[in-house]
Amino acid sequence: QVQLVESGGGFVQAGGSLRLSCSASIRIVTIGAMGWYRQAPGKERELVAGITTSGGNTYYVDAVKGRFTISRDNAKNTVYLQMNSLKPEDTAVYYCNGRPPSGYWGQGTQVTVSS
Repeated sequence: QVQLVESGGGFVQAGGSLRLSCSASIRIVTIGAMGWYRQAPGKERELVAGITTSGGNTYYVDAVKGRFTISRDNAKNTVYLQMNSLKPEDTAVYYCNGRPPSGYWGQGTQVTVSS
């Protein structure tokens, strides 16, 4: 059973930046494509960014394009999400998982953006 541990969240003002990290208990190349997901209060969890196994291709939901950057370090079994120009609507718990996601979710990391 893979364990995913997200970190790096926090409380920031609008326009600020955060860098999230996701560490896996197994080699992430065996997971394959990975993604960052988020769940805001009262809403369903959604994919916000994805990255292929090699890191050569990325995907972003329209709401974060140009502001978020997903990357991965396969040697460190870690996936990152650089978030710039944060907006209050980015407030959510952020999770990483495979893409498509497995049934095993970590605890997530809370991101709160104040206006």
